[in-house]
Amino acid sequence: VQLQASGGGLVQAGGSLRLSCTGSGVTFSRNTVAWFRRAPGKEREFVAGAWISGGEYVVDSVKDRFTISRDNAKNTAYLQMNSLKLEDTAVYYCAAAARIASTASSYDYWGQGTQVTVSS
Repeated sequence: VQLQASGGGLVQAGGSLRLSCTGSGVTFSRNTVAWFRRAPGKEREFVAGAWISGGEYVVDSVKDRFTISRDNAKNTAYLQMNSLKLEDTAVYYCAAAARIASTASSYDYWGQGTQVTVSS
């Protein structure tokens, strides 16, 4: 199983990025696919999930700016990030699990992470 995260980069505050996570060896339509992030000096935190049961959830702190989606035909999940702020700077990870969860320990498979840096 491999999850390949991509789409990170350097962006100015107020800009947008779309992260992608493509899976191999795991079927996204039969799993929850989530995005986590780890900011410098902080713990890894759950950002958004596309649930195994259908539906999506984005944490309150970013829900007016971030959107999670997935294309099951491409076995790919996305995190659209708009109006980026300095505090969004982090390494973003995608993860997959055969359950609904927002805790990192519940996830079976992880991507390698993609760096998002927001500059002023």
